[in-house]
Formats: sequence, C-alpha cells, structure tokens
Amino acid sequence: MSGLSAESLSASGRSSEKLSLPLLQSKMKCDPEGGEHVPLDESYEVARKVKEMYCYTCSDIVKEFNKHDKEPAKYIKQWRGIKSKTGAPYTCDVGYERFLGPEVFFNPEIYSSEFATPLPDVTDKCIQSAPIDTRRALYKNIVLSGGSTMFKDFHRRLQRDVKKIVDARVLASESRLGGEIKAQPVEVTVVCHPIQRFAVWFGGSVLALTPDFFAACHTKAEYEEYGASICRKNPVFKGMY
Repeated sequence: MSGLSAESLSASGRSSEKLSLPLLQSKMKCDPEGGEHVPLDESYEVARKVKEMYCYTCSDIVKEFNKHDKEPAKYIKQWRGIKSKTGAPYTCDVGYERFLGPEVFFNPEIYSSEFATPLPDVTDKCIQSAPIDTRRALYKNIVLSGGSTMFKDFHRRLQRDVKKIVDARVLASESRLGGEIKAQPVEVTVVCHPIQRFAVWFGGSVLALTPDFFAACHTKAEYEEYGASICRKNPVFKGMY
C-alpha cells in the first residue's frame, strides 16, 4: 500500500496451508501400519507447523521438482507427531509441499483458478498507481510484513520478479523511442527485517505512542459521560459518519 494506492491479494498464508493439506493428509499414517489418517481437527495445525518449519521459496518451480525427483533423500523431511486424543504416533514425509506452499504467492493459479494475479504483479501495480515522482523511492523500499513473508528466500524471489517486470517496462519504453534514449535503471529493493512477522502490530504500537494519536481518541471518561453516540464522531474526519 502506498498513500492512497492500495491493492489486495486473494492468496494468503492460509491458502498455502490449504494447498499443502491434501498432499500432507495422503501421507499421514499412524504407526504401526494402521493406515489411519491424522484427525481432521489436527490437520490444519500440522500443516501450519510444517509450513513454518520446512517450507521455502524456490527460484524456479520446474527445476525444484527435478531436484526433488533426482535426490529425494536430500530434500524430503519427516514430520513426527502424536495424536492429541489417542496418543498414537504418526509420521509424514514432506516433499513437494516444502516449496509448493510458498509458490501460491507467485503462481496463485495452482491453488485456485479464481486467483490469477501473482504478488509481484500486485506490488508493481500498486506502485504504478502512486504519483509518478514517488515511484522510484517506493521500488527501493518494498517492506515485507506478515508471517507468510518469513519463508526462506521469499524476499529474494519477490525482488527478482518485480525487477523483471520493471526492467521489461523500461526496455519497452526505450524501444518505443527507437533506442535513441536510454532510461535510467530502476532500483528494486525488498526489505526484510527481524520483526516482519509482527510488523503490522509493531507499527500500530509505534503510532499509539505518538502525541497526535491521542488527539484522535476518546477517553473512557468521555464515553461514560456521552455514551455510545461519541463513537459516531471521529476527530480525524471532523464530524459524524
């Protein structure tokens, strides 16, 4: 999001869990040779833990399939768990799911035909809708926020894909001008940081510490004096809404 420029992405961390879940469920067996699947009420929790522990972002999905097929022992991880209700142990081999989960952000159509716009395209569209004099600065300061951006190499993949889109646009612009004028390259930087999992809450806490924040708030005493009607007045918008 940039000022009044905002775009949304239908895919989310839960989407990556839902994509991996059927594949994981088919592999979850109880020991010994019971053949029983992990309980449905534990499936999403297992998918979440597998996502956080083993998933990573690949640079090329086709090459990644080939790497797993050639050396499965090198890439397959095994998840071990215990059923909460029965105490029965179960194991699960985690293979393709390691990179298919994060891939939903870059190839969302593998999850659902309703989702066709990858995250790099959404990011580029958002920046392009911002004022033209701010775009270069925005491309240099793409900040990640949220747990699903914590996948290994997520920031590198996003930076590479956005850079490809930007470079293609610059090249097309030069071609339209007959190649006589060379455009200045656009720098693309995706910023990752230690608190990006909780960045949205951290930003809110910083805002709440500023003096201006309290000018846009109502106190408990004001609420008790005026009642619920005070909530229909907002100091930010200077009136009723």
